[in-house]
Amino acid sequence: MRKFYSLLIILLSMRSFAQTTDLNEQFSEIVGDKKVKVGISVYDFKTKNSFGINLKEHFPMQSVFKFHIALAVLDLVEKGKLSLSQKVYISKERMEADWYSPLRDKYPNGNVKLTIAEILKPTVSESDNVGCEVLLDLIGGPKKVDDYLKKIGMKDVQVKHNETIMQASWEPQFENYSSPNSAVELLKALHNGKILSPKSRAYVQKMLLETSTGPNRLKGLLPKGTVVAHKTGTSGINKQTGEIAAVNDIGIVTLPNGNQFAIAVLVSKSKEKSKPTKK
Repeated sequence: MRKFYSLLIILLSMRSFAQTTDLNEQFSEIVGDKKVKVGISVYDFKTKNSFGINLKEHFPMQSVFKFHIALAVLDLVEKGKLSLSQKVYISKERMEADWYSPLRDKYPNGNVKLTIAEILKPTVSESDNVGCEVLLDLIGGPKKVDDYLKKIGMKDVQVKHNETIMQASWEPQFENYSSPNSAVELLKALHNGKILSPKSRAYVQKMLLETSTGPNRLKGLLPKGTVVAHKTGTSGINKQTGEIAAVNDIGIVTLPNGNQFAIAVLVSKSKEKSKPTKK
């Protein structure tokens, strides 16, 4: 999987986006006969060209949806319904023992009050599952995120379940989906100032820049000096089929020459070998 991401990103950094047909063919060659479903969408902010494969197919987002949650939370902050300095109580019971959670590792006994800002940061940058659940509870559940996305015009994306439901069984994760095109449209809306205030957009972008998960995905083998603001998402492995439902990364890449592009790489139904990784 690492090789796939590295080949993809090197190709993007070296090629002109004008020859989209040629690029699509090379994407298909990279995927080849691998036992995997791949969706890719890329948008060049300079040329305004875009291309990809399986652009409108639905892929399970897994933790990519924490980016969507953050946008919905900040929308409520801007409306005065929440405040980043507002404190939220997290009980010991909420610190799920079996979940990936830097917050739980830091506060193993729970029973703490943290600001929304202190919960948002690890949720986005470190893909914290406890933080994700606390934020969803705070805003009224997954439907509030889904409603926000529909309100700002996003299509081919759905947020239906929280982490508790997704981690209880295999199938629900496929109902939290996005198409590659939808992921890029959301990144474009953020980058082009179509959603949120300048202050909130800068806040989100900082969290994406500080993402610590998926260092071998979009960041891969990029040239020195490349800036990547991204959000990853990773599923477990189905013990019955050996299938990995999601190995995702979406973000905005700024190359050393200043060129920028939004990209979504969504990988699903993979039976290729992949090492365990953070969310």
